[in-house]
Amino acid sequence: MPLPSQPDNEFERQLTAPLLDVLIRASLILAMAVLCYQIFSPFLTLMVWALILAITLYPLHQFLAGRMGGRQGLAATLLVVAGLALIVAPTTVLVSSLGDSVHQLISDVQNNSLQVPAPRPNVENWPFIGKEVHDFWSKAHTDLPALVRSLQPKIGELAKTALGFVASIGGGLLQFLASFIIAGIIMAFGQSGGRSSHAISARLVGSARGGELVRLSTATIRAVAQGVIGVAFIQAIIIGVALLVAGIPWAGALAAIVLVLGIAQLPALIVTLPAIAYLWSSDDYGNATAIAYTVMLILSGMADNVLKPLMLGRGVDAPMPVILLGALGGMATAGILGMFVGATLLALGYQIFMGWVAANPEAQPMPSEDDTSSPR
Repeated sequence: MPLPSQPDNEFERQLTAPLLDVLIRASLILAMAVLCYQIFSPFLTLMVWALILAITLYPLHQFLAGRMGGRQGLAATLLVVAGLALIVAPTTVLVSSLGDSVHQLISDVQNNSLQVPAPRPNVENWPFIGKEVHDFWSKAHTDLPALVRSLQPKIGELAKTALGFVASIGGGLLQFLASFIIAGIIMAFGQSGGRSSHAISARLVGSARGGELVRLSTATIRAVAQGVIGVAFIQAIIIGVALLVAGIPWAGALAAIVLVLGIAQLPALIVTLPAIAYLWSSDDYGNATAIAYTVMLILSGMADNVLKPLMLGRGVDAPMPVILLGALGGMATAGILGMFVGATLLALGYQIFMGWVAANPEAQPMPSEDDTSSPR
C-alpha cells in the first residue's frame, strides 16, 4: 500500500519566506512610523497651523516678492515682521491695561475702598431677572465686604477658572506667534515645497489626480480662511451699525473687538450681552425701546449663522454643503484648527469618491436637462 505523499518542504519554504520577509519589513516600517509620530506629535498642532497660515498668505507673499524683484526670503521676513507687529503691539497694550485694572480692583477690595453705585430704579422692572439683579446690586451697594465674604468660595473657583482661561489664551497666542514665524520660513521656500507636495500626492494617488487634489486642498484652506475673515468683517459692520443706532458708547471699539472675536471663532455675545445690559441699566431707554434694541443686537450677533453658509466654500471645486459640514464638524471636534482640517479632508474625500464613481466603466452617462426636455 503506497504511503501518503509527504508535504513539499521546498514549496513551503518558497511560499513562506517571501511572506515572512514582507511581514518583517512592514513591521519595521510601522515601528518607524510610530516612533516618528511620537517624536513629531508635540509639534503637530504648531506645524499644521504654520502650514495653514503659509497656504493662506502665500498669494500675498508672492505679490510682495514680485514687488521686491523675486526675493522670496525678504518678502517672507517683511510679512512675518508686519504680522507680529500687528498681533503683539495691541496684545501688549491690552494685557498691560488689564493687569493695571485687576491690580487696582484687588487693592480697592483689600482696602474696602471699592464703592458700588446704587442700582437704578428701573432695574427692578427688567423682565424675568429684574428683582434678583436689583437685590444683589443693593447688597453690593450697602455692604460689599459682607457680600464678598459670602461669595468667597464661588469667587475662588471663578478666579481659578479665569486664571486657567487666561493661561490657555497666553499659551495659544505664543503658539500662534511661533506658527507665524514657521509659516514665513515655509513661504520663503514655497516653490520647492509646492513641487514636493505635488510629487508626494502623485506618488500616493497617481500623477493624473495628484495635482488636482493638491489644488483642491490649497483652494479649500484659502476659501475657509477668507470665509472666516469675510464673515467676521461683515458681522463686525452689522453689529457696529446696530450699536450706533442703539446709542451704545464706544461702538467703533466694540465693533473692532467683534472682528477679532469673529476671526478667533468666539461668539459675538461677548460684546452684545454687555451692550444689552447697558441698555436695560440706563435711564435713557424705555422698556419698549430697550426690547427693540435688544432684539436687534441679538439678531446682529447671530448674523454669522446666515453668512457662513454663503461665504464658506466659494471658489472651491466641491459643493458648498460639503465645505460647510466639514468646517463645522471639524470645529466641533477640534476647535478652530479642526475647521480647516475638517473642510479639507471632507472636500478631498468627496472628490476621491466622485472620481471613483465616475471611473466605473459600466456607468451610463446621465442625460442632460436639454436632452430630456427636447422633443423626440
